[in-house]
Amino acid sequence: MNISQHNTEIHLNQQYWDNKPVLRRAYRDIHALIHKQLHDGDGITLELGSGIASIRQTIPNCICTDIFPNPWIDQIENTYALTFGDETIRNIILMDVFHHLRFPGAALKEWHRVLKPGGRVIMVEPDMGMLGRLIYGCFHHEPVAMGQPITWAPPANWNPADIDYYAAQGNAHRIFVKNAVAEWKAEWSLERLDRMCTLAYVASGGFSKPQLYPTCCYPLVKALDRILGVLPPVFSTRLMVVLSKRA
Repeated sequence: MNISQHNTEIHLNQQYWDNKPVLRRAYRDIHALIHKQLHDGDGITLELGSGIASIRQTIPNCICTDIFPNPWIDQIENTYALTFGDETIRNIILMDVFHHLRFPGAALKEWHRVLKPGGRVIMVEPDMGMLGRLIYGCFHHEPVAMGQPITWAPPANWNPADIDYYAAQGNAHRIFVKNAVAEWKAEWSLERLDRMCTLAYVASGGFSKPQLYPTCCYPLVKALDRILGVLPPVFSTRLMVVLSKRA
C-alpha cells in the first residue's frame, strides 16, 4: 500500500465522523483519558498523526500535526525529524500511530530530544487480549504481525524523509506488555500501562464498519466495558502507554 492511502483514509474518516455520533462519543471518552495523563507545566502539547484532528475538541490547545497538508492540521511534521527545538515540548500524543512506525526506536529517540525533562509520551494503541486479537486479526485490514520481527532502529544509510507504508497492530503490545524490546527503558520511565476493554468503540464499527448497537445504548456498553475490563488478558482491546522522559 502506498503512503498516500493514509491521506485517502483520513478524508473518508472525516465523512464517517460527521455521520456517526456514537463514534464521536467513543473518541471523546478516549481523548478524556489522554487529557488526564498530560504533564502539567510550561511547554507545548503536540499530537503526531492527528488525522482529522478530533482531539482538539477535548484538548483545544493541542498542536495537531500530520505528514499530509489538510485544512484542520496546524503544521506538517515527520515524527522521525521534528521541526521543534531541543526540550521544547511538554507532551506528545499519538492515537493509533505507533503501530505505523517502521522504526519505533528512531521515533522515540526524536521524541526524547524535543521533550522537556519529565515530559510525557501518551499513546493509545490496539491491545492484544484474546478479544483484541480476534477483532484486529479478523476484522481489520492492517496486519497484527505478532510473529514478525520488530525493526527497532533504521539502517545506517536511512533517510528520515523516506516514509513508506507500514503497519503492525501488535507492536505496542509486544514492546510494552510483553517486553519484546528493552532498549527504550534506558531513557524512559513507564508511568502507566492500561489495558482496556473498549467494546463501546469497537462495536461502534469504528470509522468504516457498521455500528453494532444503538447510539442510545452507549452508557450500557460502557458499563459492560468496566465489568469485562477486570480481565485484560481476555477482553483488552486498547492499550494506553504513558512514558516520561528521565531527567
